[in-house]
Amino acid sequence: MDFKRIKTDTTAVTRQKDQFYEETGNIYETVAILAKRANQISVDLKEELNNKIAEFSSSSDNLEEVFENREQIEIAKFYERLPKPSLIAIHEFLTKEIYHRNPHKEESDF
Repeated sequence: MDFKRIKTDTTAVTRQKDQFYEETGNIYETVAILAKRANQISVDLKEELNNKIAEFSSSSDNLEEVFENREQIEIAKFYERLPKPSLIAIHEFLTKEIYHRNPHKEESDF
Protein backbone atom coordinates (compact mmCIF):
# COMPACT_ATOMS: atom_id res chain seq x y z
CA MET A 1 0.00 0.00 0.00
CA ASP A 2 1.22 3.47 -0.80
CA PHE A 3 1.17 5.31 2.52
CA LYS A 4 2.12 8.58 0.86
CA ARG A 5 -1.23 8.84 -0.90
CA ILE A 6 -3.45 8.28 2.13
CA LYS A 7 -5.49 11.34 2.96
CA THR A 8 -5.95 11.24 6.73
CA ASP A 9 -5.47 13.56 9.64
CA THR A 10 -1.86 14.39 10.49
CA THR A 11 -2.72 15.21 14.08
CA ALA A 12 -4.64 13.39 16.78
CA VAL A 13 -8.41 13.80 16.57
CA THR A 14 -11.08 13.00 19.14
CA ARG A 15 -13.10 10.04 17.89
CA GLN A 16 -16.21 8.20 18.98
CA LYS A 17 -15.24 5.00 20.76
CA ASP A 18 -18.32 3.23 19.40
CA GLN A 19 -16.68 3.16 15.96
CA PHE A 20 -13.82 1.08 17.30
CA TYR A 21 -15.67 -1.84 18.82
CA GLU A 22 -18.49 -2.23 16.34
CA GLU A 23 -16.50 -4.72 14.31
CA THR A 24 -14.65 -6.62 17.04
CA GLY A 25 -16.98 -6.19 19.99
CA ASN A 26 -14.02 -5.48 22.26
CA ILE A 27 -12.15 -2.18 22.50
CA TYR A 28 -8.98 -3.90 23.76
CA GLU A 29 -8.93 -6.24 20.79
CA THR A 30 -9.29 -3.25 18.49
CA VAL A 31 -6.38 -1.49 20.19
CA ALA A 32 -4.24 -4.61 19.74
CA ILE A 33 -5.15 -4.75 16.04
CA LEU A 34 -4.32 -1.06 15.60
CA ALA A 35 -1.00 -1.44 17.43
CA LYS A 36 0.09 -4.38 15.28
CA ARG A 37 -0.87 -2.60 12.08
CA ALA A 38 0.87 0.61 13.16
CA ASN A 39 4.05 -1.40 13.82
CA GLN A 40 3.84 -2.95 10.34
CA ILE A 41 3.40 0.47 8.74
CA SER A 42 6.26 1.92 10.78
CA VAL A 43 8.64 -0.85 9.72
CA ASP A 44 7.67 -0.41 6.06
CA LEU A 45 8.16 3.37 6.17
CA LYS A 46 11.49 3.08 7.96
CA GLU A 47 12.76 0.52 5.48
CA GLU A 48 11.70 2.69 2.55
CA LEU A 49 13.30 5.80 4.07
CA ASN A 50 16.57 3.97 4.78
CA ASN A 51 16.70 2.69 1.20
CA LYS A 52 16.21 6.18 -0.22
CA ILE A 53 18.81 7.73 2.08
CA ALA A 54 21.26 4.92 1.31
CA GLU A 55 21.22 5.99 -2.35
CA PHE A 56 22.89 9.26 -1.36
CA SER A 57 25.56 7.82 0.90
CA SER A 58 29.12 7.94 -0.30
CA SER A 59 32.15 5.97 0.77
CA SER A 60 34.11 9.06 1.80
CA ASP A 61 31.99 11.41 3.87
CA ASN A 62 33.44 14.69 4.89
CA LEU A 63 31.80 17.25 7.11
CA GLU A 64 30.91 19.61 4.26
CA GLU A 65 29.04 16.95 2.29
CA VAL A 66 26.94 15.97 5.30
CA PHE A 67 25.58 19.48 5.74
CA GLU A 68 25.27 20.26 2.02
CA ASN A 69 23.23 17.26 0.92
CA ARG A 70 19.86 18.91 0.17
CA GLU A 71 18.31 15.78 -1.37
CA GLN A 72 18.57 13.88 1.90
CA ILE A 73 17.10 16.82 3.80
CA GLU A 74 14.15 17.06 1.40
CA ILE A 75 13.46 13.32 1.68
CA ALA A 76 13.59 13.48 5.47
CA LYS A 77 11.22 16.47 5.53
CA PHE A 78 8.78 14.65 3.27
CA TYR A 79 8.66 11.63 5.58
CA GLU A 80 8.30 13.87 8.64
CA ARG A 81 5.18 15.45 7.11
CA LEU A 82 3.48 12.09 6.56
CA PRO A 83 0.79 11.05 9.06
CA LYS A 84 2.00 8.94 11.96
CA PRO A 85 1.66 5.15 11.53
CA SER A 86 -0.94 4.97 14.28
CA LEU A 87 -3.12 7.53 12.47
CA ILE A 88 -2.78 5.59 9.21
CA ALA A 89 -3.76 2.39 11.04
CA ILE A 90 -6.84 4.08 12.52
CA HIS A 91 -7.83 5.36 9.08
CA GLU A 92 -7.44 1.88 7.60
CA PHE A 93 -9.47 0.33 10.42
CA LEU A 94 -12.32 2.80 10.13
CA THR A 95 -12.48 2.37 6.35
CA LYS A 96 -12.34 -1.43 6.80
CA GLU A 97 -9.08 -1.88 4.89
CA ILE A 98 -7.52 -4.07 7.61
CA TYR A 99 -8.12 -7.81 7.60
CA HIS A 100 -8.05 -9.29 11.07
CA ARG A 101 -9.16 -12.44 12.76
CA ASN A 102 -9.07 -13.87 16.25
CA PRO A 103 -8.22 -17.59 16.19
CA HIS A 104 -9.50 -17.97 19.77
CA LYS A 105 -12.98 -16.87 18.73
CA GLU A 106 -13.16 -19.10 15.68
CA GLU A 107 -14.97 -22.38 16.06
CA SER A 108 -12.76 -25.42 15.78
CA ASP A 109 -13.86 -28.31 13.60
CA PHE A 110 -11.92 -30.93 15.55
